[in-house]
Amino acid sequence: MRLILYGKPGCHLCEGLQEKLEQVENLKFDLEVRDITTREDWFEAFQYEIPVLFRVREERNGVEEPIPRPSPRATVRQLEQMLQKYFVNNDSE
Repeated sequence: MRLILYGKPGCHLCEGLQEKLEQVENLKFDLEVRDITTREDWFEAFQYEIPVLFRVREERNGVEEPIPRPSPRATVRQLEQMLQKYFVNNDSE
């Protein structure tokens, strides 16, 4: 599976989520980090929402589906448990 994290430099919530995603060990995924300041459409869409996390549905021609933002206080383990639901759904659909 592939995950996309929309954020921007200097956003402590974005950086915190990225760090936690990089520490997840029991799920296999590729993480792509997108800087919303590099494209006007991303900036317009997400400037008040970051960090924003999407999963890429390869079986649906790469459709990006949003994943609810985890709490900034979530531990790596809690983040992993939350993501597990989306991985299971991804496999069964």
